Amino acid sequence: MSTAICFALLTIFTVLLSYTSLSHGLLQPRRISHGLSVNSKYLTRDELWFNQTLDHFSPYDHRKFGQRYYEYLDHLRVPDGPIFLMICGEGPCNGIPNDYISVLAKKFEAGVVSLEHRYYGESSPFNSLATENLKYLSSKQALSDLAGFREYYQASLLCCFLDSLNVKLNRSGKVDNPWFFFGASYSGALSAWFRLKFPHLTCGSLASSAVVRAVYEYYEYDQQQIGESVGPECKPVLQEINKLVELGLKVNNKAIKALFNATELDVDADFLYLIADAQVIAVQYGNPDKLCVPLVEAKKNGSDLVEAYAKYVKEYCVEVFGLSAKTYSRKHLLDTAITPESADRLWWFQTCTEVAYFQVAPANDSIRSHQINTKYHLDLCHSLFGKGVYPEVDATNLYYGGDKIAATKIIFTNGSQDPWRHASKQTSSPELPSYIVTCHNCGHGSDLRGCPQSPMIIEGDSKNCSSPDAVNKVRQHIIEHMDLWLSECRGVLRSSM
Repeated sequence: MSTAICFALLTIFTVLLSYTSLSHGLLQPRRISHGLSVNSKYLTRDELWFNQTLDHFSPYDHRKFGQRYYEYLDHLRVPDGPIFLMICGEGPCNGIPNDYISVLAKKFEAGVVSLEHRYYGESSPFNSLATENLKYLSSKQALSDLAGFREYYQASLLCCFLDSLNVKLNRSGKVDNPWFFFGASYSGALSAWFRLKFPHLTCGSLASSAVVRAVYEYYEYDQQQIGESVGPECKPVLQEINKLVELGLKVNNKAIKALFNATELDVDADFLYLIADAQVIAVQYGNPDKLCVPLVEAKKNGSDLVEAYAKYVKEYCVEVFGLSAKTYSRKHLLDTAITPESADRLWWFQTCTEVAYFQVAPANDSIRSHQINTKYHLDLCHSLFGKGVYPEVDATNLYYGGDKIAATKIIFTNGSQDPWRHASKQTSSPELPSYIVTCHNCGHGSDLRGCPQSPMIIEGDSKNCSSPDAVNKVRQHIIEHMDLWLSECRGVLRSSM
C-alpha cells in the first residue's frame, strides 16, 4: 500500500478507532520474531530500504538515494506504543544492537527502528567517494534524513495497522505514535541536535556520550582524561614508551614499525597516531587494566617496555578490538572506492569540515607524541580532500549551541573514564539532565552497553561494571525521565485531536 493511499485512509482509520477494540498484543503483519536468543548481539539484522532525499536544502535537486534501516517490533504495543529511533553513527549499520535499548523497549512496549547514516555502510548516494561527491555529507543533512524517515515510517505504521484486519482497534483519535530518539557518541550528538531542531517530531532524546561541542584543538582528551584515568603509576610508563618509540623510529624505522605490524605506514606521524590511539582504546572503552597492568609490571621487572606495549597492541587492540594499521594509511584514506572500510575516509571528511575533534598533544605533560599537533591534522585534511577544506568549528557550535545547547527533554550521560565526555554536556538542569556514570571501567556509552565494552561486545548488561549500582542508578534516572516525557507527549497528542 502506498503512503499516499495511507494518508487518504486516515479519516476512515480514525472512525474505525472509535468503534473497535484492540488487545495489547504484538503487531502481526510485520516480521516479529527473528529467531534470536536473548544473548544475541543484534535484535535484528533484516535490512529494509527507504528512498531518501539527497539534498534537503535545494528546491531544485530532487535526486534520491537508497538508505538502509532496520525495525524490531516484538515489544510494540499496538497501535499506540512508542517508537524508539536508534541513530546509527559514523560507520556501517549492520542491525539493531541488543543493548540496553532492548530492555527499555520491553519496559515501555516500544518498537525500535534504526537508520543508517548517509554515505556510510550500504547507504552511499554515489559510486565514488571523491571529494566533490562528499558535499552532501554533513550532520545537517543527516538530521533532515532522520526527520524525513520519521515521517515516512510513521505513515508506514498507519498502513500496517490498516492492513491488520485480524487486529481489533481500541484507541480513539490519536494517529502519531510517541517517538523517542537515542544515540551514542557522534550519533548521541545527532540525537540531541535532532531534539533541538525538530522538537515536534520527538518526545525526547537520550544523548549517550554525546560529543555536542565541536572542538578545534581537543587537548582535554589526553590532558584531562587519559592521564587521570590511567593513574599516577601508569601515566609515566606510557610517556616513557612514547619517547622510546620516537627514538626507535630514528634508530631503526622499519624495525619499530614491524614490531607493531605497521610497516605500511610510511609517514612517521601516522604511525605515532596509531601508537596514541592504541593506548586510549582501553581507557575509552572501559578496560584501563588491560593497558596498565602489564605495562606497570614490565616497568617493575625491567622488561622491554616497547615490546610489552606491542604485545598489548597486538593481543588486545588488534585481536579483540579490531584495530588495524590500515586505518591510519594515507593510501587507504585516499581511496575513493566504496569498501567495507570506507568509514575511515568518510569520518575524516566530517572532522575536517565540521567538528574537528583534533586530538592534539598538550604543550606540557603529554602522553602522545608532540608530532600529533594541529598542523598534522590540517595537513592530513588537505592531503585527503584538497586545500580548501577546513573544519568550521565555530559555525557548528553557533548552529547547535555546543555544550550550551538551548533545547529541552534531552538526557545526557557520560562515563567517568571516557575522554570524550569533555566535549559533551556535563552540567545538569531540569530540562537537560546530565549524569556521569562513575566507576573504574565506565567508558564510552556504558549506560547503553555496560562495561567493559567495545564495538565487538555490544550487549548492555551492567554486571561486569566495577560498580553496577552506579550504572543502574543512571539507568533508573533515564527511565524516570522517559516515563514523564512520553506521558506528557501522549497528553499533547490527545489534546491536539
